[in-house]
Amino acid sequence: MSLGLREILNKHNGILSGTSACPGCPENMAMRMLGMGLGKDVVLVVVAGCSSVIQGNAPYNAYNFPTVNVAFAAGPATAAGLARAYKQRGKNVTVVVWAGDGGSADIGFASLSGAAERNDNILYLTVDNEAYMNSGGQRSGSTPFGAITTTTPEGKKENKKNLPLLMIAHNVPYVATASVGYPHDYIEKLKKAKQVEGFKYVHVLTPDPYGWLFDPSKTPEVAKLAVQTCYWPLFEYYNGKLSISSESLHCLDRRTRRPIRDFLSIQGRFKRLTEDQIKILEQYIDNVWEKLKSMLDNQ
Repeated sequence: MSLGLREILNKHNGILSGTSACPGCPENMAMRMLGMGLGKDVVLVVVAGCSSVIQGNAPYNAYNFPTVNVAFAAGPATAAGLARAYKQRGKNVTVVVWAGDGGSADIGFASLSGAAERNDNILYLTVDNEAYMNSGGQRSGSTPFGAITTTTPEGKKENKKNLPLLMIAHNVPYVATASVGYPHDYIEKLKKAKQVEGFKYVHVLTPDPYGWLFDPSKTPEVAKLAVQTCYWPLFEYYNGKLSISSESLHCLDRRTRRPIRDFLSIQGRFKRLTEDQIKILEQYIDNVWEKLKSMLDNQ
């Protein structure tokens, strides 16, 4: 282990033992890393979802931060008010909205977009397990094409909504993607976001064993495969400049990408995909990377 990584791991632990999370829960992993990246001076605004339950019953809280639990669409507005209140009192506190993909891509999108447009000085973090997992695994706007959910038993017919690119279109100071399969990358991006004034958006992939239908011991492996097969790009957008993270540089050339089947075959939610449907998903991935390459070329 390098000295740099040791220093990161000695940071504040964002989650305590004894949570009510499912085995293999990626949100537990993401929360622990949040403390490693941001330290202690953090206030959490948790939008309704799995993370509302994981922390345990009031008045106890497994999250090692002051925490406010709010309704789906209330996260960004609550966080913006807290950030301004702390600033008026001269306190240097990072206010974090912690929301699932349903609370970000669907129910809470108008509030998210408003906070981005106002450039509120908050860090908005989407933990993306690609469905409404806390309420039974229904499809969300973030569910990918072909995935089986309780409301798309034959597979979703639409492609995933690309929230990171939508946030870039809002011209905010900082946007990043991450995966719990690559902790060092995720933690470093959190540390960078903390130093940025204005609206920060971090979108972290959190594969759910029960909604995605894989063995709970394989959560990190699935999270890595998403990046290695180029399904999940890792990048940063900082002050108008896009950069591709080292773990995703091979994806810029289609010839060096790992086959998407390696990612699909480890999950039960894609078991009904036909060859033609796999090609549709591959085309979606190609289109995302073409957009990213175009942004790089135009800088």
